[in-house]
Amino acid sequence: MVQGLPILVVEDDAALREAICDTLELAGQTVVSAGGGEEALQLLVRNAVSLVVSDVRMLPIDGIALLKEIRNRFPYLPVVLMTAFADVDRAVEAMRAGACDFLLKPFEPKALLEHVLRYRLPEAPDDDRVIAIDPVTSNLFALARRVAQTDATVLLSGESGVGKEVVARYIHQHSARSKGPFVAINCAAIPDSLLEATLFGYEKGAFSGAQHAQAGKFEQAQHGTLLLDEITEMPLALQAKLLRVLQEREVERVGGSKPVSLDLRVVATSNRDIADSVARGLFREDLFYRLNVFPLMIPALRQRSQDIAPLARHFLATHGGRSGRPRLRLSAAAETALQCRAWPGNVRELENIIQRAVILAAGDIVDVDALHLALERRVDPTAGQAPEIATPEGATPCRARSTDDMRDVEREHILQTLEAVGGSRKLAGQRLGMPERTLRYKLRQYRLEGFLKD
Repeated sequence: MVQGLPILVVEDDAALREAICDTLELAGQTVVSAGGGEEALQLLVRNAVSLVVSDVRMLPIDGIALLKEIRNRFPYLPVVLMTAFADVDRAVEAMRAGACDFLLKPFEPKALLEHVLRYRLPEAPDDDRVIAIDPVTSNLFALARRVAQTDATVLLSGESGVGKEVVARYIHQHSARSKGPFVAINCAAIPDSLLEATLFGYEKGAFSGAQHAQAGKFEQAQHGTLLLDEITEMPLALQAKLLRVLQEREVERVGGSKPVSLDLRVVATSNRDIADSVARGLFREDLFYRLNVFPLMIPALRQRSQDIAPLARHFLATHGGRSGRPRLRLSAAAETALQCRAWPGNVRELENIIQRAVILAAGDIVDVDALHLALERRVDPTAGQAPEIATPEGATPCRARSTDDMRDVEREHILQTLEAVGGSRKLAGQRLGMPERTLRYKLRQYRLEGFLKD
């Protein structure tokens, strides 16, 4: 029985490549193959795969170089390398570079199949609430589905608006706890003075105004999943208490003395580099390691460009249906304009633009004017090696923006938004979909770098 996404076999020896493919296909696996590293990378851009099995000795791109490029472009994709006994030193180098394992040639079909079953990603997302067209996204959700089968604590990181809560809910829905509650708390949205009581609960009379006992978010999430959103916004004093709860798997309400045993999974998110926050003393190192059991970096929307148009169509159908306009469609030019955008606000920004287009579109076809892309910026085609995005016939082609430019785009977007709301950080944060604390931190950095005057 064929299972899930195909396996990519990369081998420059045609006879050996065919033999490996035949072995996998006879075992019920779907296989695609490439005769070298360059062809393999082209296939990976177009197709989602569950595993790469590659030879080490190839020209002009050898297996080690291919591995490093895959780690750079598709960080979640498992890679197994095949090598001769004489190349064991290179196999060690490969393991350090991120390979899952290596097969020593010659190997038995049984050994190959054991490696495939051990390391391949599970089936691609089958959840209609998830848009995962781009191979990068497909691999991310496949890995999320794998960790969902365990009770491991998951740390989701990525820029603001990339969909961290979507991934957290996906993990919950595909876990053994799916029938239990999914409880989310935004650590940046609750005042420091109330956050402890909100998380841990409180007993009657614990503080002024506590007229009755209240279970906290930990207790509310019993037998389910607790999402600690924007965990780096939590005060250091409360981080120490959270660490104890995670270690002991029990919680005491504020003003109480009886511990409550916990049976739940914890998922935490952050739009900051937590390791950097640890280095600057803003986040406890011991708590970081307690949360960082299974880290998942969610790529920015610009890094998964094949998702942009499908996401836009999904949002158009959703908001168009709610507004009584189910026949709305994006024009080819509008889709091209969306593809050419840098998306500093990621998926959240895309949804806001589509929601606005539903209001502004005069007819059933949503054209560029209805998108009202006031901040639209085309990408410099001379910058970097970003792949060109396919465009409809007659439309203007564009290239995906280089990652090196994203900080400049984000800074300009934030400063323009701040100016538009008269300098109000609160209003700017609401428009940007960014916690006010995060905005204050970014503005402080811009002052230090000389981009913003006091």
